[in-house]
Amino acid sequence: VQLQASGGGLVQAGSSLRLSCAASGRTIRTYVMGWFRQAPGKERDFVASVTWSASSTLYADSVKGRFTISRDNVENMVYLQMSNLKPEDTAVYYCAARTTNYGYTSPFSSDYDSWGQGTLVTVSS
Repeated sequence: VQLQASGGGLVQAGSSLRLSCAASGRTIRTYVMGWFRQAPGKERDFVASVTWSASSTLYADSVKGRFTISRDNVENMVYLQMSNLKPEDTAVYYCAARTTNYGYTSPFSSDYDSWGQGTLVTVSS
């Protein structure tokens, strides 16, 4: 499956932004999907994950209550709605697919086997 993230940009602190991840090549309806981010000079960190049916979600503590992951299995899309953005949210955001163990969310990047190109989110103070 090929993944392409989009929707990044430059915003002010306190703003909202919605990232999209378009999947192609295969349906993602049975996959766990996740969002990760990598700030300059730092390792890639987990942001959010959602099971195939969206019955379960998982968030990093740093974004809990501000970010919402969702999916549309008909459109083969995954979204990350981000609100109350902070300068520390500045990073390249990546979407990823976990093609096995689709019933379980995961915060570990090693559990995801398909990755898209990232989209840059810059939050100014």
